[in-house]
Amino acid sequence: GIVRMSVVASETDRGITTLTLDDHENRNALGPDLIEELLDAIDVADADPAVRAVVLTNNGSVFCAGANLKTSNSGRKGAPSGLDLFGRFRKSPKPFVGKINGHCVAGGMGLAAAMDISVALDTAKFGFTEVRIGVAPAMISVLCLPKMRPADAAAAFLRGNRFLAPEAVRLGLINAAVPAEQLDHEIEEILNDLRLAGPAALAATKSLLTTVPGMAVDEAFEWTAQLSADLFRQDEAAEGMAAFREKRPPSWASEID
Repeated sequence: GIVRMSVVASETDRGITTLTLDDHENRNALGPDLIEELLDAIDVADADPAVRAVVLTNNGSVFCAGANLKTSNSGRKGAPSGLDLFGRFRKSPKPFVGKINGHCVAGGMGLAAAMDISVALDTAKFGFTEVRIGVAPAMISVLCLPKMRPADAAAAFLRGNRFLAPEAVRLGLINAAVPAEQLDHEIEEILNDLRLAGPAALAATKSLLTTVPGMAVDEAFEWTAQLSADLFRQDEAAEGMAAFREKRPPSWASEID
């Protein structure tokens, strides 16, 4: 069933938890309530071995309007911030799939870039609009710059202009942009692929994606050789290879159907 918090709804079905941002009044801005509820929901998904992946989506025409400017200077003492949230996606062993069903600007760009795989509505508008209110896309640059060519990043960050989802794909910020009638199908195809992958394999692959780019080549080869050897010794790999030889789905795939 759906667990409805005040601004985030959570629903788990066939191994997938869907978190829906539903703070219509604040255009899903990253205020303390939204962040806290998202962090709580991610904790629940992480602790559930049956959850294979997490989808983050939105109700209404806005995916995320960035920082909540009404509360950004008057946040509760000790309340979680975007910093806590962005780091949390990276540390989770579960893949995060962004189903970006609306506009996405400023800090919302960080939320989109923090997803492991993302698909947006082709009419959704994106933009690093911070300079237009006298600030910079500071924290989100840590998430966005590794995905972008330096020339593209300079133009997008300095101009502060809005652009449509296909341009966000070209910039490397999201994976695909599709018409409204194809969005569900596109996300379902991604989720069906994730359902076929071993849970420990997904966690290890996420770790690989975040760790290797920061390593020197020799160190990276050493670390990945060790990771590979560790994975080959696990029960999950034994089951995966047996299933491959026997031309049957592995146990984790049949659990979810």
